[in-house]
Amino acid sequence: MKSKRSGIPRIAELAGVSIGTVDRALHGRPGINDETRQRVLDIAKKIGYRPNLAARSLSTGKRVRIGVCVPQEIRYFYNEMWEGINEEVRRYSDRGVEFVLHAIPELGKGERQAFRTILESDVRGIVLTPGVPEAMTPLIDSAEANNIRVVCVSTDAPESQRSCVVCVEPRLNGAMAGELMAKFVAPGAKAAIITGMLKTVDHRKKAEGFTASFSTYCKDGSVVATIEGHEDPEESFRKTKKVFKQFPDLDGIYVNTVNCLPVCRALADAKLENHVRLITTDLFREMVPLFRDGVIDASMHQRPYRQGQLAIRTLAEHLLHETELPKSHYLNPGVILRSNLRLFRETGGSGA
Repeated sequence: MKSKRSGIPRIAELAGVSIGTVDRALHGRPGINDETRQRVLDIAKKIGYRPNLAARSLSTGKRVRIGVCVPQEIRYFYNEMWEGINEEVRRYSDRGVEFVLHAIPELGKGERQAFRTILESDVRGIVLTPGVPEAMTPLIDSAEANNIRVVCVSTDAPESQRSCVVCVEPRLNGAMAGELMAKFVAPGAKAAIITGMLKTVDHRKKAEGFTASFSTYCKDGSVVATIEGHEDPEESFRKTKKVFKQFPDLDGIYVNTVNCLPVCRALADAKLENHVRLITTDLFREMVPLFRDGVIDASMHQRPYRQGQLAIRTLAEHLLHETELPKSHYLNPGVILRSNLRLFRETGGSGA
């Protein structure tokens, strides 16, 4: 006999969870793991359930303004994040939230002025990707002291008084890449890291995690170079070529930002595509043939679309309904291989 339940009770029944868990999943609240949250959302979508969040928000009579200060470049990563942000902007724009969107050119460039401009717009909260955390910390602290909640997304300003960070835990991300690389190469192997800027917390912690993990799991293995490419394609290409000359017996490279194309170009130029194992970060369409040709062995997926969604949703729900604002919301990094490539949204799959 078919169940006569509908709505939230029906979702709870199908997912095998409590009604409270369904409510937390649907409204982006903490206290639920990502796997359960996604299962609930998938079931809700399958049965066509749409929570009446507009009525719930409007019933409070609250009107709030949220600022967003996130880079545009490198587009491969931030386009996905902006898609997640814009989806939530559409959801909350008729629910009492006004948004002030301020895209900066690239990570760390123009962020102080953009942050100040947003503060002048009478916002109650700001979603921020801090590229230079030591420079942004005083501004974040000043905002928080004035009861303006700051949610960092993708990278962090850990010494600041920010309210929350939404990201893939960076040291874990690097550590997983290091363990994976150790499985690809022989004992005593040499690896190099190509990063963006070590002053950016996310980049530095991923490099630290990789270095510690690789030396643990690869017997007598070592990280012989950590190169800052500053997210500049030509600089990254040039410095990667230089690493090949310095270490002709290099066995592996870990690119811990999305800027992997110049590294792939350097590998091809040196005719090392099938000799040096390559682990990259995230995914975009231009990477697909490089996976299929065996140039890229694996990539660490940081779920930028989901990061953008959660940053906006967490802050909006806190400001509208006084839900808890967790100090951190760390997502589990995914591992992309040729076998599961088709499942990721960047290649037309349904993953987030």
